[in-house]
Amino acid sequence: MKLEAGRVAVITGGASGLGAAVARHMVAAGVTVALFDRNADLGTAAAAELGGSFHAVDVSDPSSVAAGMAEVTAQHGAIHILVNCAGIAPPAKTVSRGAPHDPEVFRTTIAVNLMGSFFCASQAAAQMVGQDPVTEDGERGVIVNTASVAAYEGQVGQVAYAASKGGIVGMTLPMARDLADKGVRVCTIAPGLFLTPLMRGLPQEVQDSLGGQVPFPSRLGDPAEYASLVGHICENAMLNGEVIRLDGAIRMAPR
Repeated sequence: MKLEAGRVAVITGGASGLGAAVARHMVAAGVTVALFDRNADLGTAAAAELGGSFHAVDVSDPSSVAAGMAEVTAQHGAIHILVNCAGIAPPAKTVSRGAPHDPEVFRTTIAVNLMGSFFCASQAAAQMVGQDPVTEDGERGVIVNTASVAAYEGQVGQVAYAASKGGIVGMTLPMARDLADKGVRVCTIAPGLFLTPLMRGLPQEVQDSLGGQVPFPSRLGDPAEYASLVGHICENAMLNGEVIRLDGAIRMAPR
């Protein structure tokens, strides 16, 4: 699917970090963007800057997602691309100082990262399958989910986060198979260490230390590099049902 004027992309977590980078990449190609986020101030400002729309959506709430998708189609007429970037990563061990993992923290992490990705993907796909194809192959839409290298090498204190991202990896192929006969492709990116707002909040020496753990290039990833891969997935029709690590060959240590 060529990124060009007339295409509409919904980007969750689009007000900052990886989502904002994807939005900028899409707009540079002529795509209209609709940003889903819970931060209304950041989201409104980002949408104004990009000439897109902002929708206050809690991805963990299917009713909120449905309302957001309805707003997008009413305003822009279609949804061709969904990029799921919304996520949280609260640290907690399975047992800490003799106390079990807070069940609400675990539940919320799964709800936002895994269930939120599914709610947005399934509802966007329901819109996509009713649209006319936009390529000779009969393609109607592209869904890109965001996992993490933690899905494979979760570190100490990442049990909830790793479980949520592992679930995203696990649903990629069956979702792609579910939607194959309807002309909707599904891929997932599993990024490593990227310079997101969370990373920017760390001291520079910590950022440098983390970047130095990446084999090559030995630095933190640029969100624009993540966005570039999203763009390539959209435009390469043979990428389907695949999880792509974007990590400079890092394999995370236990700590």
